Amino acid sequence: MKRQKGLFFLILVLVGCHIGLFSQAGEPVALFKAGDAGYACFRIPAIIQSGNGTLMAFAEARKKGCSDTGDIDIVLRRSSDNGKTWSALQLVWDAGDDVAGNPAPVLDAATGTIWLLTTWNLGSDEESQIIGQTSKDTRRIFVLRSDDQGATWSKPNDVTADVKLPAWTWYATGPVHGIQLQNGSHKGRMMIPCDHIEAGTKKYYSHVIWSDDHGKSWKLGGSTPQDQVNECTVAELPDGRLMLNMRNYDRKMKNRKVSISGDGGKTWSDLSSDPQLIEPICQAGLLSITLKNKKSALLFLNPADSLSRINLVLKMSRDEGRSWQPVEVINAGPSAYSDLVRINHKEIGCLYEAGMENPYEAIWFKKVDHP
Repeated sequence: MKRQKGLFFLILVLVGCHIGLFSQAGEPVALFKAGDAGYACFRIPAIIQSGNGTLMAFAEARKKGCSDTGDIDIVLRRSSDNGKTWSALQLVWDAGDDVAGNPAPVLDAATGTIWLLTTWNLGSDEESQIIGQTSKDTRRIFVLRSDDQGATWSKPNDVTADVKLPAWTWYATGPVHGIQLQNGSHKGRMMIPCDHIEAGTKKYYSHVIWSDDHGKSWKLGGSTPQDQVNECTVAELPDGRLMLNMRNYDRKMKNRKVSISGDGGKTWSDLSSDPQLIEPICQAGLLSITLKNKKSALLFLNPADSLSRINLVLKMSRDEGRSWQPVEVINAGPSAYSDLVRINHKEIGCLYEAGMENPYEAIWFKKVDHP
């Protein structure tokens, strides 16, 4: 059986090389494969669609291996035909020997600008050193913008002082797409889900940052009241409330944590566990959509296993996350980080890490039918 699986993967790789970056409905295509463009590993997928329909798939391109430390760039592939074909790999930010990572893009529908929130640290500083405050520098937050559907990007702008408190050590944007609020008094607000660690305590919290002035400035929003959560994704519910869905470090509860905000992200409710969304401690994707019957729903994608990063399953909720039903197994084998995008009224796009031996062999794009 193992030999058959290996043969299938070899055939898939050879076919992918032959057709280049061409994807048919239901068939996954590897957008970022280990070894592409001289990079040893690609991780941390994020995807968004521009106002004119261009899909932008982001990733961290890691020069020497899959480690979170070292020479890491942000790269991009774009598609102007709903994910059927993809551009060549495009460099968005090369920070030299340092880390440029955690891509978190968001569209301002009013202007068409794509904003990319990301984080930086010295390539020689390890996460444990940053958390323990023994590093040479710290984690910093930067913003880039594109006004031409991702074809070109501005220089990174440091907004650390505006969105990070002095007592915070580690910090991460996303890694997943941000949203623009569609309802209520904060309509038009662009929001990015983030996380941080408090100095001394080493406690992990999720929080949000936002812009109310079309990206001219970014401000710090509210944090979760309790800790032991970090990488998160945010979605807007039909009544304007916001949902944070979070990676959970409570090893007794192997499932996702959830928090709700009724004031545009300024404050968040106490954390609650969702026993239907099991996880092996991993990042996940969340997307709010409108169904063909005009009713709203949530889509959720993660490795649906309590022990290992395997079994990437797409689920849907028609009742604002109170219950979930499986839609499709996207990848039964090793799988990890992911993101979701609505392509059109017929298709949803899934961008995810997966492989045969480990989840970090490639980042794949797959289209599924829109519910």
